[in-house]
Amino acid sequence: MSDGLRLYRARPGGRSFRPATRRLPLGASLALALGGAAGLVPALALLGEQRATWFALGAFAVGCAVLGANSRPSAAPLIAGAAWLFFNGFVIHRHAVLGWSSTGGECARLGLFCSVALIAALPAVWPRRTVRTLPVVLPEPLPPS
Repeated sequence: MSDGLRLYRARPGGRSFRPATRRLPLGASLALALGGAAGLVPALALLGEQRATWFALGAFAVGCAVLGANSRPSAAPLIAGAAWLFFNGFVIHRHAVLGWSSTGGECARLGLFCSVALIAALPAVWPRRTVRTLPVVLPEPLPPS
């Protein structure tokens, strides 16, 4: 893009243009999900929230949403799986022990994390058209004579 072309995205029939953004690939999304969930566990421990509370569940859900907004929709199950592993192993059962408390409860948590990440990632795949624009260069004003 050294020739001055910039890529923008617009929905068909829409008038608003947004700069084209790139989404994280699957591997990077998984690595960031694992790192973010691993970092969230000590943060919750410092706050005294290392129990299965709504605050801890909400913190993991917000983490999934933030990462999902920067990832592709196909990365949502990976993000949700990483969040569920750390939430289950360090918040619910503690001491890095994974456990299955009940099918309904575990599936609901996993479904919450997956749906939050997927909903945050869906605007990336809405139909858009690429618009190429050249920046307008205004001529310099003539100096006064």
